Amino acid sequence: MTALRRRAVAAALALTAGLTAAAATTPARAQAAAPGLDRFYQQRLDWHSCVQGPEDQDGAALEQAGARCAEVTVPLDYGNPGGRTLTLALSRIRATDTRHRIGTLLLNDGGPGSPTLGSPPRVHAALKDTAARFDIVGLDQRFVGRSSPIDCGWPVGYGSIASSGTSRASFERQVVTQRDLAARCRSAVGDLLPYAGTRDAARDMDVVRGALGERRFSFLGLSYGTYLGTVYTQMFPGRVDRMVLDGALAPAHAGPALLPHMASANERAFEDWADWAAQRDGTYGLGRTREEVVAGVLRTIGAAAARPLVVGTGADAFELDDSRVPVPVFMNLAADSDADRAGLAELVALLAEAAAGRPVTPSPQVAGLLRFLFGPESSPAGSVMQAIVCADGTAPRDPEDYWRRIQRDRVRYPLSGPLLDNISPCAFLDGPREAPTEVRRDAPALILSATGDPRTTYRDAVTLRGLLPSSRLLTLRGSDQHGLYGTYGNACVDGAVNAYLAGGRLPEADLTCDKQ
Repeated sequence: MTALRRRAVAAALALTAGLTAAAATTPARAQAAAPGLDRFYQQRLDWHSCVQGPEDQDGAALEQAGARCAEVTVPLDYGNPGGRTLTLALSRIRATDTRHRIGTLLLNDGGPGSPTLGSPPRVHAALKDTAARFDIVGLDQRFVGRSSPIDCGWPVGYGSIASSGTSRASFERQVVTQRDLAARCRSAVGDLLPYAGTRDAARDMDVVRGALGERRFSFLGLSYGTYLGTVYTQMFPGRVDRMVLDGALAPAHAGPALLPHMASANERAFEDWADWAAQRDGTYGLGRTREEVVAGVLRTIGAAAARPLVVGTGADAFELDDSRVPVPVFMNLAADSDADRAGLAELVALLAEAAAGRPVTPSPQVAGLLRFLFGPESSPAGSVMQAIVCADGTAPRDPEDYWRRIQRDRVRYPLSGPLLDNISPCAFLDGPREAPTEVRRDAPALILSATGDPRTTYRDAVTLRGLLPSSRLLTLRGSDQHGLYGTYGNACVDGAVNAYLAGGRLPEADLTCDKQ
């Protein structure tokens, strides 16, 4: 999977309380078993090869890294443990320094709905010497990846992430489209949608803890995964050892509020990229000032409203109207390295050429991204992302509520407002089965955030820091990056995380690192 495609999955898409004395003396497998759940907590895992066939590149990478895989059985409905069950897939790279073993480090890569089964090798490398002291476990949460996946059968995999376009007519078309996506989900997997929420995913995590034979585990969550980790600490206090929340999401912004709350920070990242591109006008020809670059992107969107852009030729061509053009731009705003910004500049230049009516041939990377966003192959990924979002909160039902918000934000956030405020399938699906989790318990964690994070905003990290007073906030100053640990290459950030995971002690005070 290319880097562009990984960002698409991640975008389209990231805390402990002390063990009580009673918990410390309770056998790990029975520690949290409510009535009827003993058989799930006490199950024995059968570890085997992660490779599922000759084309399974992710499984082969896990195999090469020394990982093994297993399945865990969990109830679909924890209120009816004798009923239907699900199978969750997990991978594990075992600790090699067993004498100094710390325990299990459980991973979640966010999304919501990003597969995490393949992530242990990446985290193993980031941990450096400390990796030998952890069992590193990647878990695909329910309905994701290899864990009883769901698929609404959408003709456009990420159809739920679309712009409302430039006019009332384009918004009305979106209302029809999003209603149809909801109907397809209701028809295909309507019986499962009520159980896709984060609270059930947290219950699954606790079953995994028990099945692994652990009284506590450590947790590394990215983006939406930070919300999952926070919810787990509220539902199962005292069962986490060390927790890193990378790209923290404030609990109030989970569910259908996830995309609208990004509009301001995303627009700022767009403008920062425009500054970068303007300084390289000789290379990309997008404009000599921020204003010229931004205006050019908006002109391209306007051209797509009049006549869809054609990218590619023949059967491999993509038609992008004003509901689609903003999406790949948005997907490429989650990272701020020169390489990432250059990739976006090349994409924008390509779209401008198409807007001028000239034939364009996308690079394999751009073609892969467009196919992933707008082709049917990604329907399972788009379906589960939307299922989790809709199960985690109540969305407005009246299309007029969305239109008023779009019109309000269109002036302030001309790229992001019409995209992130748009109506979604949640408006046409049943409301959540459970109320959102309220954060009322303190839990120590190391919270990571860049000041310009366009996805889970820096303000979210500050809010979560306030909700968890014994936590610490590590700020990366001057960066528009979403997701920091082990991928961004900042030695200050990685060093602080590794020191905490190795020693188990949070810094005495909040920390600040600078973009390198």
